Amino acid sequence: QVQLVESGGGLVQAGGSLRLSCAASGRTLSNYVMGWFRQAPGKEREFVAAISWNGGRTYYADSVKGRFTISRDNAKNTVYLQMNSLKPEDTAVYSCAARSGLYFGAPQAQQRYDYWGQGTQVTVSS
Repeated sequence: QVQLVESGGGLVQAGGSLRLSCAASGRTLSNYVMGWFRQAPGKEREFVAAISWNGGRTYYADSVKGRFTISRDNAKNTVYLQMNSLKPEDTAVYSCAARSGLYFGAPQAQQRYDYWGQGTQVTVSS
């Protein structure tokens, strides 16, 4: 079992930045692909970014490419999402997820993830 806890959300003005953290317990994250997803009110959950087990590969949704950066520190069992140039449409609950194994194929596929955090609210005001 892996427990994931997100933090770092909050209220920020458009153009601002936030850094989300996802801390894991229960097992080391070094054997997991990690992803960030978000869900806005009235919308389905969507993929944001993913990172391979060793940080060597990353993948982003087109909507956040160039603005968001995913990273990980396996020694701290933590994954991060640095969000810059935030827009009101980035407002959502952001959740991290863990997928067991080293294969990085289809990192945007939600059904492939085994563990999910509860999420942290990000609100961007215009």
